[in-house]
Amino acid sequence: MAKIGILSFAHMHAYGYASSLNSLPGAELAGIWDDDLERGEAAAKQFKTRFFSKMDALLESDIDGVIITSENIRHRAMVERAAAAGKWILCEKPLATTVEDAKAMVQACKKAKVGFGTAFPCRYSPPLMVAMQQIQSGAFGEIYAASCTNHGSSPGGWFAQDKLAGGGATMDHTVHVADLLRWILKKEFTKVYCELGNQLHKGSLKTDDVGSLHLEMEGGVQISHVASWSRPKSFPTWGDVTIQFIGSKGVLDVDAFNQKINVYSDAAMKAEWAHYGGNPDTGLVTDFVQSIHERRDPSITGIDGLRAVEVTVAAYQSHKTGKTVKIGR
Repeated sequence: MAKIGILSFAHMHAYGYASSLNSLPGAELAGIWDDDLERGEAAAKQFKTRFFSKMDALLESDIDGVIITSENIRHRAMVERAAAAGKWILCEKPLATTVEDAKAMVQACKKAKVGFGTAFPCRYSPPLMVAMQQIQSGAFGEIYAASCTNHGSSPGGWFAQDKLAGGGATMDHTVHVADLLRWILKKEFTKVYCELGNQLHKGSLKTDDVGSLHLEMEGGVQISHVASWSRPKSFPTWGDVTIQFIGSKGVLDVDAFNQKINVYSDAAMKAEWAHYGGNPDTGLVTDFVQSIHERRDPSITGIDGLRAVEVTVAAYQSHKTGKTVKIGR
């Protein structure tokens, strides 16, 4: 039995991970810490586990690993503390707000000899898993280009505060697509040009709510990507992840969350989507638990998180300078 703690419920994904942990026979949600006492106690009650008022008390307990779902800017400090305590770590995306912090986190876990993973649950979306298998099998030949979106609703709160999040929609929604493309195409990004702005929430947000990126990967693969907080409150779900791959043998369109049934509810007074099929959060957490049992890194590593951060940081640099920015080591 792998005993897992969760550090902070600041990020809404914490609720999905906690639910997944409670559904796994080989795992136990052994404790929750949160600097927001009310939020943490409510989460502990909801998921039937113990609340720790002090982070060190949870880290010094007999847990095997932690899932970190705090504000982005706090990831590094929490990872370093958990690594020093000898715990396996799964950290929410983006791994960090700077390349320097992401590298330091990877190094801290390597030094402590603990497993370190990045929370990219989209890799466990059934449509994307099939797309990866099809493309890697050669069914679509050589991939020349891809057109991608990751649109969502504005989360507000700390997500829209640069000091805590490191950026807005471009920071929040580019890392998912960057990771998926690296995983599916087995190539690295080489450069990016980005334009971004506050187009949709002027006055209510002080950070970017839309970013338009043109990227290039090894071998000259051309990528277009739009990241945004453009979904209205009435939209059935938080957003999307879509990719269209252009290959020498055909075109493949993927919608990561299209396993759904349209529901029209008078109780909600809006259309809703009832999802079926695989649960990406459960796939992610299952692998994390297995990595603890097997004493290995999670399948989506800290290096994967670092590479996605490199793309996003370069995108913001491109916007600031108005120039194409090279990505990489």
